[in-house]
Amino acid sequence: MRIEGASAIVMGGASGLGEATARALAERGARVTIGDLNEEKGSALSDEIGATFLKADVTDAQEVEAAVAAVAAAAGADGGLRIAVNCAGVGWAERISHKRGPHNLEMFEKVIQINLIGTFNALRFESAAMAQNDPGDAGERGVCVNTASIAAFDGQIGQAAYSASKGGVVGMTLPAARDLSGVGVRVNTIAPGLFDTPLLAALPQEARDALGQTIPFPKRLGLPAEYAQLAVHIVENVMLNGETIRLDGALRMAPK
Repeated sequence: MRIEGASAIVMGGASGLGEATARALAERGARVTIGDLNEEKGSALSDEIGATFLKADVTDAQEVEAAVAAVAAAAGADGGLRIAVNCAGVGWAERISHKRGPHNLEMFEKVIQINLIGTFNALRFESAAMAQNDPGDAGERGVCVNTASIAAFDGQIGQAAYSASKGGVVGMTLPAARDLSGVGVRVNTIAPGLFDTPLLAALPQEARDALGQTIPFPKRLGLPAEYAQLAVHIVENVMLNGETIRLDGALRMAPK
């Protein structure tokens, strides 16, 4: 997929991994739309990098459909929506059973709703729009990159909800790629390890450094730009399809 001149949407693109990806795509000449709940951050970033911001809650079918339709319509004769990167997600830590009682079911449902169902919701509208494109090189009409986590494989104590949600994203990658192969839309997933995102930014520097030291090499937290670098490569490499790629510096997380 040629990035320059292509229309792209980054869901959850106002901060963290999504922000870095939006920046990377814009730097390479894509016409980027940032979909996010945070209007202040999303609008500021879009103004800075020459992108478009659209408010979109990944769990809201109407908002996601409208955002994707707007991007596809704006692209028009230039080729429609070609690139989608789905980064929206939340975390939650709680044991299944603990001294205060059982795991909060509402929070389990919320994490699944945002991380898994939200990713699927975005993917279904993005791929449907891409299917309407004229085929490019090798018959390709579009590419979707989803975001999981190494917690999908190495879930720690207290990560039942998060691991289940991200495991679901991994699990649907291959069938999604197979579903969409007939229309020339590729689907891949990145499973990051410990990355320097807003979630970890709230920790003291000492704790952040200690987490970085648990990574075999390099002994530091991953950089959002490194996630974006891989997302860009996935977009450009037509042979990458149906794959989940760990991006974790060889980290295998201990139980806690």
